[in-house]
Amino acid sequence: MNITRINTFVAKDGMEKSLREFLVSIVPLVEQSQGCASCQLLQNQHKPNEFILIEAWDSVSAHKASLKNIPPEKFSVVAPMLANPPTGSYYAAQI
Repeated sequence: MNITRINTFVAKDGMEKSLREFLVSIVPLVEQSQGCASCQLLQNQHKPNEFILIEAWDSVSAHKASLKNIPPEKFSVVAPMLANPPTGSYYAAQI
């Protein structure tokens, strides 16, 4: 079953550019992962410190397996940029 993963990231004040650059840098890593159909980064136009990453996957397990494609040090670099921990959920089309 195809699923969509929607992740939300909120940058600390003044860290919007750094967070955007980080997220842009991981999009190709996500897209190259087995089972990924697409990955799109969006920035809130009214709250520029808010970003969402929308990922389309063959399955939840394909998404979880893809996490190994992102070097652990990348995750430690992003933490100081975030106002709070990122959130993410899986969604499935109903029609």
